[in-house]
Amino acid sequence: MNRTDRLLAILLELQRKGSRRAEDLASTFETSKRTIYRDIQALCESGVPVVAQAGVGYSLVEGYFLPPVSFSADEATMLLLGGDFVAQSFDAQYRDAATTASRKIEAVLSEKLRGEVEYLRNSIAFVAPETLAADESASFLPQLRRAIIERRGVRFHYHTRYSQDGRAARNTREADPYAMLHYGDAWYLIGHCHLRQDIRNFRLDRLTDLQLLDRRFDRPPGFKLEPPEDDQRNLKVVALFSREAAPWLRESRSYYVDSMEEVADGLLVTMRVRVENEIFQWLFSWGSQVRVLEPESLRRGLMAEAGKILENYSG
Repeated sequence: MNRTDRLLAILLELQRKGSRRAEDLASTFETSKRTIYRDIQALCESGVPVVAQAGVGYSLVEGYFLPPVSFSADEATMLLLGGDFVAQSFDAQYRDAATTASRKIEAVLSEKLRGEVEYLRNSIAFVAPETLAADESASFLPQLRRAIIERRGVRFHYHTRYSQDGRAARNTREADPYAMLHYGDAWYLIGHCHLRQDIRNFRLDRLTDLQLLDRRFDRPPGFKLEPPEDDQRNLKVVALFSREAAPWLRESRSYYVDSMEEVADGLLVTMRVRVENEIFQWLFSWGSQVRVLEPESLRRGLMAEAGKILENYSG
């Protein structure tokens, strides 16, 4: 990165983050603190009001805004493609916001650049699963956004596919909503569950009767938004897939697959689940192409189901 680009990048970083220490900027732009000191001095000499505070770092004087920046064809294309994806993947409120933002970006492009961007935009596409628009869970997004912003607790009915630990598959939960995440083909609410007394991930399409509560909460300062993981998948399932099935298994890999290993007889797959029923139908869909090695109870269950299918077709 040349110095001119770095000066602009430092200015954008200060405008975006509020305040940054010299060592932070040096790490971000892979240069020395001495170089950052010279760059800050150059910004000041050019009229940019940079303020230095001991122990805090550099920041811009309140009220200072960088004039609108220009975009390259690649930058504008990525922004517009992102807007297109958001318009497909979010609820009506954010679809409208994405559409409006895209129009503003297009409006500041020159006629020549607009033509280049439109050509690239028609040559690259992200296709989102067409599930959200028809999904009732989309109607919960505005309420949950409000709950997150206002730090208000929520109550809802939640159902899992299978009961666990003797608890009903459907029950009422109260949670402190920390964040929302669109992962795979579903929305998740991430927050502190008062029933489990821990942070949990709730799929919105398993949620009904959402209510906002008057109870307030504070989000933990160390909270990080990350893809949902399920640390309760303690049951190990090992299965051997045929060589013929191996390529297709890799192509349509199950969420529950933990590892794969090529062996002499095919592909040895290890999975982690909470209960056997979670993986039962998926394994059965592979027919004779798979042989479960453990646990024994799952092997017996699959054999029993195969016997019932045989009975359906006998006589």
